[in-house]
Amino acid sequence: SLPVPVPSGSGSRSSFLPPSLPVPVPSGSGSSFLPPSLPVPVLSADLHPIPYPTLPPSLTSLELRCCEIPSIWFNGPAAPRLHRLKLYNIPAFTDSHLLNVSSHRNLKTLSLSGTYRVTDKGIERAAPYLESLEHLELHHCTLSDSALHSIARHMNQLRILRVTSIPNLTDSGLASLATLERIEKLHLDLYNEFSLCAVVTLCQGLPRLSSLTLDGVQPEDEALGGIKAGLSYCSFTAPP
Repeated sequence: SLPVPVPSGSGSRSSFLPPSLPVPVPSGSGSSFLPPSLPVPVLSADLHPIPYPTLPPSLTSLELRCCEIPSIWFNGPAAPRLHRLKLYNIPAFTDSHLLNVSSHRNLKTLSLSGTYRVTDKGIERAAPYLESLEHLELHHCTLSDSALHSIARHMNQLRILRVTSIPNLTDSGLASLATLERIEKLHLDLYNEFSLCAVVTLCQGLPRLSSLTLDGVQPEDEALGGIKAGLSYCSFTAPP
């Protein structure tokens, strides 16, 4: 396998793809390729030397953690059509990247954590291309109720939804998610403007909901009994 070159001046940071993962090489230099689904996440890699179209079209799953990506990526006529994309602390990931990867209309799973350059407008533009999405996670993002409205309007195939550590969300945005009638697993928190009453009301309106995880609830909170009573058909977890 070939290590990804580290640009000069990058310091002592470990910017490389794991040695066990082959990477694409120029035409005529061999047959190295990434497998359709990476067995481990790509960690702390500088991906500028790898144009996205050089990745094999067979690649369907990609997980990046603390990586650097070019300003133009996730595009190209022969580029991979990802089914699963998970991003953790990718500060360069923008609305344009989200639109590029969404416009392929292949995504089933999308996880964005610490992608603070993604905005409400970016979610609004990408949402019409994500109508087949089944699993969405948004964590530590800079979004508001407007993003939830876009999700509710277009992503009607969602079965798993996590929305956590996004402080600007309110009951208004939460209520809009009632249109997502296929939701089976829901993960929310109270580190925003959500009220327990609004959470219960939403959950009671989701006919397929079987699991609710709610962060930020104190064990002594009297409302816990009301949640469990109102959602007796649903598995309820309040992590410490």
